[in-house]
Amino acid sequence: MIGFMTKQNYRCIGMLFLCLAAVIAFPEAAYSQVAGNTQANGSQSNNLVTAVPFLLVMPDARTGAMGDAGVAVYPDANASAINPAKMAFLNDRSGVSLSYTPWLRSLTSDINLAYLSGYYRLDERNTVGASFRFFSLGEIPLTDNNRQDLGTYSPNELAFDVSYARKFGEEFSIGTTLRYINSNLSTGKFTAGQQINAGNSVAVDVSGFYTTETWLFNTDTRLSAGLNISNIGTKMGYTETGSKYFLPSNLRLGGAATFSADDLNDFTVALDFNKLLVPTQPIYNTDGSISSGVDPNRSVPAGIFGSFTDAPGGFSEELQEVNIGAGLEYLYDKKFALRGGYFYESPNKGNRRYVTLGAGFTYKQTTINFSYLLASVDKSPMANTLRFSLLFNFGSN
Repeated sequence: MIGFMTKQNYRCIGMLFLCLAAVIAFPEAAYSQVAGNTQANGSQSNNLVTAVPFLLVMPDARTGAMGDAGVAVYPDANASAINPAKMAFLNDRSGVSLSYTPWLRSLTSDINLAYLSGYYRLDERNTVGASFRFFSLGEIPLTDNNRQDLGTYSPNELAFDVSYARKFGEEFSIGTTLRYINSNLSTGKFTAGQQINAGNSVAVDVSGFYTTETWLFNTDTRLSAGLNISNIGTKMGYTETGSKYFLPSNLRLGGAATFSADDLNDFTVALDFNKLLVPTQPIYNTDGSISSGVDPNRSVPAGIFGSFTDAPGGFSEELQEVNIGAGLEYLYDKKFALRGGYFYESPNKGNRRYVTLGAGFTYKQTTINFSYLLASVDKSPMANTLRFSLLFNFGSN
């Protein structure tokens, strides 16, 4: 590696780690005491209640290494996982990706997320894609009221997506995804006299992507902006007459800038904002009436539009429902990448706060990415999380 390192390389790498040092310096003192139960997406309990929170877990190791920021980062074969519209700007004719994440390993050893995706460019403007996401919650031992062994059960959840993206001009694209979701947590068991069934739902994503080439700070620069509203769909229930729960509809908005110092060195900065578009649970009186907030039992459209104004704590609580991801990427010769980032979520809304690191390597048409989540084992169930992605691209345009 020493043979190809120039002064410009060292300067870019130095910039990356200087920024990482600044990112790492301030969050560690901000961790609060972990309380409540851990949800499937790694959050602690809060008053934003949804079904299938595994849909909020980012499977892509590249995005995971950049603090989960990537809605506006230039695309690769995992584009549909964060912004389907970006697929229209993929350079190769087709590609596939396989990602794997051992999940919440500080709590248990057998929870994992697997993700398989692929895309195909129909022509210069139109691209289609498909993906399959499988979330395994491991094996759970079952006993009856007398503590007699009833064997084990393996709950799991999955989602199958079909995506489409179209480019308008050379700088803008829109995309959409149709998603089928199945949540098989306790099929065949009974609760309150009702049989528990697998939950099923259908959802869509709507997204946009804008990118342009410019000259900034005396450097060739690509500026990008992205928007993805995901998991807009029917509520999910597990019994015939029981409660139905909102899907984790989410608004993701962000920007990115890639600076090309020369033909070999690229440096990307990305920033994402996320907000769940679901009702905030109100504060109830002892008699069950609402003392503050809004009744969460409403339709999906009312829940989405009302999610900006229904928090019991008013505007200040609404701001707490926005989480932030910031990321950096240094890319040498389009082959070797170093990445880092930071993710912030309010202590009152899930308390996910951590630093991320990662790297990637490309050889011919194959790319390997991995990421590592750096957090205190005592304070975060997501500490030491690893993600792996393997990407293959076929045919250039």
